[in-house]
Amino acid sequence: MVNQKLTFVVGTGRCGSTALSQVINIHPDVLSINELFASIPDTEMLDEAPLSGPEFWGFLSRPNLITNSMIKNGATPPEFLYHKLPKRRFDAETTGIPAISVMVLPHLTDDPDALFDELESEVTSWPTRRPADHWTALFAFLGARFGNPGAVVERTGLSIGRVPEMHRAFPEACFVHLYREGPDCAVSMSRHFSFRMIPLLWEMAMHLGLETPQHLTPQHAAQLPPDLAPLLSDRYDPALVMERPIPLSAFGTLWSETIVDGLRKLDDVPAEQRTALSYETLLEEPEKELIRLAEFIGVEPHRTWLDASVAHLDGGRPGAARKLPEAELTPLLESCSPGTRALAAHQ
Repeated sequence: MVNQKLTFVVGTGRCGSTALSQVINIHPDVLSINELFASIPDTEMLDEAPLSGPEFWGFLSRPNLITNSMIKNGATPPEFLYHKLPKRRFDAETTGIPAISVMVLPHLTDDPDALFDELESEVTSWPTRRPADHWTALFAFLGARFGNPGAVVERTGLSIGRVPEMHRAFPEACFVHLYREGPDCAVSMSRHFSFRMIPLLWEMAMHLGLETPQHLTPQHAAQLPPDLAPLLSDRYDPALVMERPIPLSAFGTLWSETIVDGLRKLDDVPAEQRTALSYETLLEEPEKELIRLAEFIGVEPHRTWLDASVAHLDGGRPGAARKLPEAELTPLLESCSPGTRALAAHQ
């Protein structure tokens, strides 16, 4: 296997991590893996129980039911890349789109179907071993396929809560905590289908007396009001999610709870294996922060990469929350205050 340094970029989601993935992907010495653990969220994939090569491939190749349903219903966030391709083998309506094809492979190549075939031939031949060893082999295979870069950077939105699993599976890996000011992050969450679904799933669970949305099943739809029941079915109108009134403070609370919990989990990672990166500072001082990031992940901050990355980041626009009416801004700031205090104490 190629000896690659592995780094995870973690955060709350809607914190600028997609833009950071695109910047990292520009670097010639980095293999940029995008939304891996959102695409394949199964707990078995960061566990200790051994999997055979065909079993591991099954998790990668089976359609993710949630993302597949979102594509079928037209509720597709910009991170979903595969279904936008002009020519593609898989379709959400008929074949289903393999989990690894929705976001991971199109981030690496313009021909994800060919890469999918290469991976199937390779991965299904692998022996039984820990999932972490499969992931390491997968990163090595992709690294060899894309020019033998010396570093691997994986970035998944809303991944900070999984730091303990990642650290247990990859004890030598480093972590970059990318964060954004809470009010702006909450405003961005409020405009994103997947994040708007989170409070609705909790509303459904509470209506049914369930401890967690993870216990929801399609059979529960019959016990829900008509404005929520379709969301547990295979067909629904995205307007049920995007047009439903949800206070911004709900997303501020989501941001705060995720930050407070995530910082506590990051504290268990050795200090020399973690760093923090502010999205606002990245936009204000991009070259300085990109040099620091490159040094942390173990690559050279090439001039051409810096120039291309700074140009890419130029479209960032912080401060959206400050334009809100006072009646919305005040409760939003209050809901974000626990996370804001936790961040300040952690620096």
